[in-house]
Amino acid sequence: MKSLAAILFEQKTPLRLEEVELPKLGYGQVLVEVKVSRICGSQLGEIDGVKGPDRYLPHLLGHEGGGIVCDIGPEVTHTKPGDHVVLHWRPGAGIQASAARYRLGSKTINAGNITTFQSLTVVSENRLTVVPANVDFEVAALLADTLTTGFGVVTRNAAVQIGEGVVVIGVGGIGLGTVLGAHLAGAHPVIAVDIYDHKLAKARAFGATHTVNTRQEGLVEAVQGILGGSADAIFDGTGNPAILEQAWRLTGAKGRLVMVGVMSHDRHVSLNTQPFHYGKTLVGSEGGMSRPEVDIPRYLRMMSEGRFDPRGFVTHRCKLPEINEAIAAMRGGESIHTMIHFESL
Repeated sequence: MKSLAAILFEQKTPLRLEEVELPKLGYGQVLVEVKVSRICGSQLGEIDGVKGPDRYLPHLLGHEGGGIVCDIGPEVTHTKPGDHVVLHWRPGAGIQASAARYRLGSKTINAGNITTFQSLTVVSENRLTVVPANVDFEVAALLADTLTTGFGVVTRNAAVQIGEGVVVIGVGGIGLGTVLGAHLAGAHPVIAVDIYDHKLAKARAFGATHTVNTRQEGLVEAVQGILGGSADAIFDGTGNPAILEQAWRLTGAKGRLVMVGVMSHDRHVSLNTQPFHYGKTLVGSEGGMSRPEVDIPRYLRMMSEGRFDPRGFVTHRCKLPEINEAIAAMRGGESIHTMIHFESL
């Protein structure tokens, strides 16, 4: 059995579309037909080598989507053929299976426990959460990371309280989920920061009370003017050392600065550590400490009762052959959430 897939053969180069041969299902593995996959900023980081040289090239990409289970491997118990599922990179319930290895002629194509830039994928059981069949596949893809990570950084990493002042720097993919999470958690004000007005407008639509375009005004001065002082919690999605240093200055004496964006492996930040001794914290988040098997049902219940509707997050849609153009649009700041559809749009 074969599947068309977008493959990273070399860092800092466009993805190549090839038909790969799927492996036979092993212990704890699940075959899924991917209906929708979101393109995440993390994939841009993989392409660019943000974490350093890639030891697993060539390999498949993508770690969030919505799909339907086609078949299951030995000992899989948490899902069955026909189930609609969220495909997520954070481990959930079930078996942690070995990573799948695909073939392209005589060449091995590597994959992790989940890949979604392909129409058929072999996924570890614990990277799948079953959802009702009426859940939109785009919503499933948003639940895979945007919402679970965005809400998780607010409630788990920063433990935001009602009425606390929050700043979200970078309101693209995860940042928009963070804005909504802060709004739902009762933060006030919720200040969205970006360099693109269309992203700031979207953030206002999902709970930001104030916006700051740092192409037009200074970050520190603008935020202090809104808050009348420092912030209780700041979430940085840029990974930019200069911005992190400014965010640290803006964080209150007992405040929390959460690094959501990943800094390039060859860059560094300079901070005075004295505030650590008195309660100020700086933490890096790994997916907002989300627990997909717990969080996804909760968020679906809230959606079903009208608490929020994330479908407006999606700004662009494409098919797999258009993936490099879609990635270019993300790099240029044009898109916020781009969904790859594996059927006719």
